[in-house]
Amino acid sequence: MVRVTDKLQGWCNFAGHGMLSPVEHPSPRLRPEALRQSDGRRLRGERTRRSIVDAHSALLREGDLKPTAQTIAERAGVSVRTLWVAFGDMEGLLDATTDYWLRSDWELREQVEPTLALDERLDRFVAERARRLENIAPAARSAALAEPFSAALQASRRHHVQRVRDDVEEVFAGELATLGPADRETQALALTVAASWNSWSLMRDDLGLDVATASAAMRRALAALLGG
Repeated sequence: MVRVTDKLQGWCNFAGHGMLSPVEHPSPRLRPEALRQSDGRRLRGERTRRSIVDAHSALLREGDLKPTAQTIAERAGVSVRTLWVAFGDMEGLLDATTDYWLRSDWELREQVEPTLALDERLDRFVAERARRLENIAPAARSAALAEPFSAALQASRRHHVQRVRDDVEEVFAGELATLGPADRETQALALTVAASWNSWSLMRDDLGLDVATASAAMRRALAALLGG
């Protein structure tokens, strides 16, 4: 299956919005001093955007799942006007914040070799999923409040779901390879569901399970699907 290309390109994406800097297209009228000033403004803008995204993310981690622009700006140490200049509107801020969470999730990813015994793969895969799901939990809970109205949040969910699909297809490639096309697709979907945020949220938020119990339930579900 073709993997979705992650949109993460680092924090530098926030600066240019697709525009070339004066250094990339220098005007003959721009003197070195002017170029340095322009570069300084760009770097300050990047730092400001980063501080706002960090503030927004910190508030989510602290349990404020729907912080206002005023609250975010105060935490970042900037004015609300500066926040809107940096991102345009709340959708622009959400787009930048989802990049932060996608990057944070990816940094926790660990390679689980598909050649290992199934029991060991299950243990490693479930442990990794638990870490990643607990990490994104604040953002996922916040996103549920606004996702129907936000293209950025909807796109973020699709990225996360595709990552789970890619991971189960890689880790359990041997088991999936024994199935015909239709059964393979159904099995991959079932594995994705078992390892998804939605299933984890059901166990953690609705059933009140602790991480260890939720992890054990996920492992059992995956093992039952795989015959392990």
